[in-house]
Amino acid sequence: MQWLPISQQRYKLAEGPFWDARDQALYWADIVGRLACRLGPDGYRQWQLAEPVSAVIPCANGDALVTLASGVYRLDPGAAEAEPRLFRVADATPGNRANEARCDAQGRLWLGTMQNNIAEDGSDIPITQRSGGLFRVDPDGSVTQLLSDLGIVNTLLWNEAGDRVICGDTLDESLYSHRIAADGRLVDRKVWAGPHPRGVPDGSAMDSAGYVWNARWGGHCLLRFAPDGCLDRIVELPVSHPTSCVFGGPDLTHLYVTSAMPDDASNDLDGAVLMAEAGIVGLPCTGFAG
Repeated sequence: MQWLPISQQRYKLAEGPFWDARDQALYWADIVGRLACRLGPDGYRQWQLAEPVSAVIPCANGDALVTLASGVYRLDPGAAEAEPRLFRVADATPGNRANEARCDAQGRLWLGTMQNNIAEDGSDIPITQRSGGLFRVDPDGSVTQLLSDLGIVNTLLWNEAGDRVICGDTLDESLYSHRIAADGRLVDRKVWAGPHPRGVPDGSAMDSAGYVWNARWGGHCLLRFAPDGCLDRIVELPVSHPTSCVFGGPDLTHLYVTSAMPDDASNDLDGAVLMAEAGIVGLPCTGFAG
């Protein structure tokens, strides 16, 4: 694949890419830079926020959800200045922040949290506890905790039937498969893809054949896994710390990859948002139904 940056801008920790098919726009966040970003037919926009932000997800009512350290907020994408309005606090654990965030086919927000590892000046704070959790926020605002005692939640993907979810924990270097019980609980956890020498698992996207494209933090690549969790291929990248990916474009054949720019960045493209023609159709993103 030929990877090209979608702009000249570099981000400290770009994350959470979301393709809005309705407006043909790409959303993402810079967690450390506290930016919510959008690139669409009308150009590039960014909103400066007061806290680390891990995802920007369009809503059915025209707003966008932004997942901040202190909670889930609503943001008006048409506003000139960022004035987020608190929607719900999913995780009230002191010292935690939002990390992975995706919506399922019903438009419910699934939010993974972790111990905050970002100081006020943007420097790293060592992770010393597994205080993270996985929460579901329904369109009516109700919150359900699904998992606890997690390290760094990364990757949230559902199978076609909607009865299994793949959720990773970067501290475990593994992606797990859970069955979604009739009452919504997550049961029968199994290791879906374990440790691999090419980095640790970060965010992922799924294509229309059910293959998972997993960004490998520190691994300079994506790993493409078959639906059974077996490694299918390694996709090399011109960035050292890819963070997540998503399919987009008019036919969902463009693959976008967000990345981080570590202090010892040695690649010119570290921190860029990349795009390549994958030649494979991806699954569409689902926005928040509320």
